[in-house]
Amino acid sequence: MSPLPPLGIQSYCFRTYKALPDLIDAMHQAGLGQIELWPGHISHGSENAADGLRQLRDGGLTVSSYGCMRVTNDETANRQALEFCRSAGVKAITADMEPAVYRLAEKLCDEYDMYFAVHNHGKKHRYGTMEQIGAMLDQTSERIGLCLDTAWLLDAGGDPLEALAKFGPRVYGVHLKDFTFDADGNHEDVIIGTGELDLPRFLEELQKMGFDGYMSLEYEGDADAPIPSVKECVQALSNALAGLGNQ
Repeated sequence: MSPLPPLGIQSYCFRTYKALPDLIDAMHQAGLGQIELWPGHISHGSENAADGLRQLRDGGLTVSSYGCMRVTNDETANRQALEFCRSAGVKAITADMEPAVYRLAEKLCDEYDMYFAVHNHGKKHRYGTMEQIGAMLDQTSERIGLCLDTAWLLDAGGDPLEALAKFGPRVYGVHLKDFTFDADGNHEDVIIGTGELDLPRFLEELQKMGFDGYMSLEYEGDADAPIPSVKECVQALSNALAGLGNQ
């Protein structure tokens, strides 16, 4: 089996680090070189977007994806975002979209040779459940797939392992995230592998299916001082990946 892609992080984890030098320093402290770029750090509509991408490259970072991008019926705005992602070297974009824009999204992805990876976001989201995800994929071409968020699927009562088995070829990105739940179903971010996610089995199944998309750690706790917990998550993932012979 081929090794899994390099581990990255969704930069929303460092959302309180607004300045790019601070973000780059946080990435270095976490020991990661792949970044899924949150628009709050660099937006495709910003006048300084090109300079921001240059700063990331100069800081030794590779942009693995961008998002979550809202795909709308505004073709001009969508094209601007796709141009930005192409300049960043992104192939699959974390996205959300209404069913009414599926055809436009497919057309633009065909034109730009890119893919949208629709993000599932829990039981209150339009694509939260396994059934809702399946219906979305049934209505779209291979240009539209899934960014599988493990914790938010658990929140919606789904099983990330079942999702890989059912949607595997259409999984273009993964958010590696873990929750615990109280008696009322309220969630809490925890160090990955210490909550409800069976991390070793999930990574093993990813490898078995030959996953070659982007893998982003996402830990949203401790917003003002996330680095210690992020480093714990990175270590837990490194240990699990090493067990699969990926390091």
